[in-house]
Amino acid sequence: MSLLSKELVFSHVNATNSDDLIHWLAEQLYQNGKVKNTFEQAVKDREKIYPTGLPTGKIAVAIPHTNVEYVNEAAIAFATLAHPIKFHNMAVTDQTVDAQIVVMLAMKDPHSQVSMLQKLMALFQDQKLLAQLQQISDNQQLFKAVSAHI
Repeated sequence: MSLLSKELVFSHVNATNSDDLIHWLAEQLYQNGKVKNTFEQAVKDREKIYPTGLPTGKIAVAIPHTNVEYVNEAAIAFATLAHPIKFHNMAVTDQTVDAQIVVMLAMKDPHSQVSMLQKLMALFQDQKLLAQLQQISDNQQLFKAVSAHI
């Protein structure tokens, strides 16, 4: 079973801040039956304590997520953003990064989260690929491009 589905890949999402974006992505996961109605608040609460912004280069990313008990079925919501949104830096929490790509993880098994993070980190380190993904304006094309790499 693939964690990535075409219903959960979004190009050029327009959100005003990280809370709005987390709400929107969590709602997409919820509407697709992947997470419980408590998932969104759990992600927001975790983000305050353990921020998920990654300064991966010119194109920064964020990987908001929470614990497995808020998940019905493992999934990933993948979004490129219409404009960068500030997320607090994972390593230096009093700093922010301007994320242009956000991957919301909904993992059902704690061990699968580690392997998915490893795959995503390989993707995030390829700035050329991230730039290409950022240019795609069609959800279906973005899904195909992302699917080829994770």
